[in-house]
Amino acid sequence: MRRNGEMKLGLYLTGAGYHESAWRDPSVPTDCGLDVDQYTHLTALAEGAAFHFVFLADSQGIISDHTAVARTSGNADFEPITLLSALSSRTQDIGLVATATATYYQPYHVARLFASLDHLSRGRAAWNIVTSASNVEAQNFGEKELPDHDTRYARAREFVEVAKGLWDTWQDDAFIRDKQTGIYADIAKLHLLDHRGNHFSVRGPLNIARPPQGYPVLVQAGASGAGIAFAAEVGEVVFTAEPSLENGKQYYKTLKEKARALGREENQVLVMPGIVPIVGTTKQEASEKLKKLQANTHIDVLIGQAQLWLGSVIDLRSVNLDALVPDKLPPTNFIQSRQKLLVDLAARQKFTWRQLIRLVSDSRGHLLVVGTPDEIANTMIDVFDQHAADGFNVLPATAPSGFKDFVELVIPELRQRGKFRSKYSGQTLRENLGLRRPANRFAQSSGAQSQT
Repeated sequence: MRRNGEMKLGLYLTGAGYHESAWRDPSVPTDCGLDVDQYTHLTALAEGAAFHFVFLADSQGIISDHTAVARTSGNADFEPITLLSALSSRTQDIGLVATATATYYQPYHVARLFASLDHLSRGRAAWNIVTSASNVEAQNFGEKELPDHDTRYARAREFVEVAKGLWDTWQDDAFIRDKQTGIYADIAKLHLLDHRGNHFSVRGPLNIARPPQGYPVLVQAGASGAGIAFAAEVGEVVFTAEPSLENGKQYYKTLKEKARALGREENQVLVMPGIVPIVGTTKQEASEKLKKLQANTHIDVLIGQAQLWLGSVIDLRSVNLDALVPDKLPPTNFIQSRQKLLVDLAARQKFTWRQLIRLVSDSRGHLLVVGTPDEIANTMIDVFDQHAADGFNVLPATAPSGFKDFVELVIPELRQRGKFRSKYSGQTLRENLGLRRPANRFAQSSGAQSQT
């Protein structure tokens, strides 16, 4: 089935903005990470522009380089599901994507939390499935280090299957709530999961009704070999990092082919790379905005963040920053695909360490576009039309000012060219994304009519 001509858009929701020094911008609230009104304002801007969703990243600990912690703002933020539950009562249409790790949560917890969020929001919840990537996280849960990369994905695969099974344990029409007869639920439509696997043993059933969407939308970000296989199997929205158009086209093609091989339809797997837009009325104005952010970024933050995203396998404080980046680094148990992306990019551009460190601070490997509204729209449309993306996760460098610029200046350009909608088309996030509502496995097996 062919996709329509309009791209999907999400907002990567941070209190300050995506750039490392955004919190120092005068327009950003001082306590941005714990200011619910700031998140409400940003979400309202996105909803007013008919964005498909807001997206909250997360980790189970402070994973910043220790020397950078004092100068970064991302370590004093809300837990995602708590914040999105609050935002669900302040919004009406926009989707709500929360991150939860399959490494240190349990399936029953996640299934219940996201079912609750889906009910609270009347069908707008989505789960960003991650496998934890830092030993710091492991040490918050009684372990010295993470399980290896493949083990984390094997656990995640089983985790998702258990969560789906729990969401299916009540059929959609199981709750009768008949005051006359005194029957609240039809227990013929209640099913025990009784899962026994390599990683989990879960009896069920879930103590909440099936989510309005059947399952919350499943979001994934796999780009390693194991990650792409997992994304092709379970991902409905796939969040990628890819600044190269040609590499983006290859990723898009590979993922869709793998999904088709598993019996899935292409338009049920949406590829949405990150884009960091810095908008100016002129190219020079946009460049000055970036230069100001760069000037406010301390060297400890530059080095600390680059060291983290390169997999913590090299001490950047001991290297000659003006030397060329080698074409290969030691393997990492962190985000393998991001290390490879950054090293490959440095090789193509013949970057020095100093240049790569600056790029990591500015975009962390996502597509960075600095220019006029027309230039940014042209880039997005080119990536979309050449089938390197079905849409984008917008990562504004500063918030709210950088995002406000995008909404007021870039969105009209996209609409004028027929590439983005002007209003919501459905009641649930699935409907707005064009994703089908999954049938209940137990209802199907009992001969009940499946729902789409």
